[in-house]
Amino acid sequence: MNKKFRFLTSGESHGKCLNAIIEGVPAGFPVSVDEINHDLWRRQQGYGRGGRMKIESDKVEIKSGVRHGISTGAPICLEIQNKDFENWKTVMSTQQVELNDENIAKIQEKSFTKLRPGHADYAGSVKYGFDDLRNVLERSSARKTAIEVAVGSVAKQILKQFNIIGCATVTQIGNIESEKLKVESGKFIFDNKTFSIEEFSDFCEKSEVRCFDSEASDKMKQEIDNAKEQGTTLGGKFVIYFKNLPVGLGSYVHYDRAIDGLIAQAVMSIPAIKAVEIGEGVNVAGVNGTETHDPFVLKDGKISRTSNNAGGIEGGMTNGEMLVVKGTMKAIPTMKTPLPTVDIKNMTEAEAHFERSDACAVPACAVVAEARVAAVLVDEFLDKFGGDSLKEVKAHYEC
Repeated sequence: MNKKFRFLTSGESHGKCLNAIIEGVPAGFPVSVDEINHDLWRRQQGYGRGGRMKIESDKVEIKSGVRHGISTGAPICLEIQNKDFENWKTVMSTQQVELNDENIAKIQEKSFTKLRPGHADYAGSVKYGFDDLRNVLERSSARKTAIEVAVGSVAKQILKQFNIIGCATVTQIGNIESEKLKVESGKFIFDNKTFSIEEFSDFCEKSEVRCFDSEASDKMKQEIDNAKEQGTTLGGKFVIYFKNLPVGLGSYVHYDRAIDGLIAQAVMSIPAIKAVEIGEGVNVAGVNGTETHDPFVLKDGKISRTSNNAGGIEGGMTNGEMLVVKGTMKAIPTMKTPLPTVDIKNMTEAEAHFERSDACAVPACAVVAEARVAAVLVDEFLDKFGGDSLKEVKAHYEC
């Protein structure tokens, strides 16, 4: 498949930096460093985040492809420095280091061989032939999602030029779930009040757990506190919304062009995600066809819907309704109360390796998913309406 908006990322959790090269951004689009940094800040927030967030304060540097805040049509290079690298220079050096006693001690201190259940350690060590699991941890770490959020922020800025706006909200953490929200005709309804997507987004961002329901938010925070006391972690659920998408992004002609499949892959591949749903998702299993599908009606001479159970996608294509993407995140597998495991160094039973961890990262994961979905949407948008400049894309879009 020929992608219009494509990107590659590089970098390790404790390496020098995280990088991305984005190709396919037409000339003339505003690209704001402040907006990217705001999204990076959003990713670092959330009740239950761990010690790494106290070390890093992510800021992006745009190294190419943008001049005076406007895209030039050339590849855009983004970079985020890892501040913690100062403490890992020897351990994570890309060059050979002198194997004196001091350096050997530093490397050995950060090496580990005790498998962490739930992580990539075992499969990664077998696949790539590593004896030191540090090599697996560094790239499989969710730290790399920081640069993915930066890429997604660029994607959101492109979409915003066409009034396509998204937001993320958390609906469950641990056993605490909010079911108060209703979404009808592109409006968000809870506590008998109606909100636009912009108002709803602001409401969620004010919550420490990114939840619209203040009563549930307080209970979620208590749930996180309880998990911390027990030395364990929590997962949860979130929902991504995007409004004002045109009809026809994606296609039914091949499996790998269906936009729901592309979105599902983008969200499913986020570390710790175990399920992705579109619209009503798994709930459709318990209702009949009459209750599942969204009837057409004429409203002011235009085709409209009476519901949006499909979540804005039918037949692998956007249908003009609000996009609704749900994600389920497992509890983070690095815990202060470690699980039984095996030490691959001497093939003995042991307790899992522990490295600083979040008690809960569901609010942050929602921001990552929002970014991933935005990248898929902008790729499909440019595939349908593409051109070499913002002016050209707008002309294609408006015709």
